[in-house]
Amino acid sequence: MIIKQSASRTALLALLALAASSPSAIAQAPARFVAETPVARVDYWQKRAADIAQSLAGAQSLKPVQIVFVGDSITDFWHLDANPWAPGKFCGRAIWDETFGGTVPALAALNLGVSGDRIEHVLHRLLPAAQGGEGWLDRPDLEPARVFLMLGINNSFDSETPAAESIIRGVRAVIARIHERKPGAQIVVQSLLPTDDDAKNRDLVVPVNAALRSFAETTPGLRYLDLYPAFVDARGAQRHDLFNDALHPSREGYRLWRDRLVAWLAKG
Repeated sequence: MIIKQSASRTALLALLALAASSPSAIAQAPARFVAETPVARVDYWQKRAADIAQSLAGAQSLKPVQIVFVGDSITDFWHLDANPWAPGKFCGRAIWDETFGGTVPALAALNLGVSGDRIEHVLHRLLPAAQGGEGWLDRPDLEPARVFLMLGINNSFDSETPAAESIIRGVRAVIARIHERKPGAQIVVQSLLPTDDDAKNRDLVVPVNAALRSFAETTPGLRYLDLYPAFVDARGAQRHDLFNDALHPSREGYRLWRDRLVAWLAKG
C-alpha cells in the first residue's frame, strides 16, 4: 500500500512539472484575470448617459449643431461600430461619422439616444435641470434647426394598457417638451421601425405610426419621416438583412436610414 501511494505521488509530481514547463499552459493563463480584480458594475446605458452629460457640460460650443437626434438604443447605436453583444456584426458609427460628424456643416448632429430608455426616461432627460430633470436641452447655445425623434418601442415591453395609446400620448409629451425647450427647431417625428413579430407590427407598430403621422401632418412645426416601408420586404415582414437582431439596425440598416433621411432633407 505504501509503494502504491509513493508511485502515485511520483506520477502526480511529474504531471505538475510537465504542466508548469509547458509554454501553452503558461500562455493560456494571464497574469491576472478580470475575475480577480474589483470592478464597479457600470452598464452600457449608464456610461452612455454619463458621456452625454459630460459632453453637454463641456466648454465646447454647441452652435455648430444643426440636428439633434432623440431616442433610445436604435438612435444610440448610430454611435457604435462593432456590436459588443454580437461578434462580427456592426452598427452605425461609420455612417454617422461620414455624414453627421461635422464634415458637412448643415448635417452636423448631436446624438442624445440612450439604450434602454423608455419614453418616460427621455422626458426626464429633457426636463430642465431647474425642475429636477437632467436638462439635456438646457444649453442656450444649442440651437438646432431640426430635432429628429424616434421613440416608443421600449414601451411595448412591460407595457401599459392599451399599449399603443400609451406610446402615442408619451411621444406627444416628448414633442411638447422639445418644442418648449427649443421652439425654433422643426421637430421631425420618425416612424417606428418594424420588429420581427408580424402580429406586433400589425397590432401596435403600424397603428402607432399611423397616429403619429396624422398628428405630425396636422400640427404646425412638425414633420413626419416614414422609414417603415424601407425596412420591410414585399410581404410586409422585417428585412432581416437590415437588422443585427430583432430590433436594432445593422450597418446596412443605418446606411439606408441615413440615405432616406438625407434624401428627405434634400426635398426641403
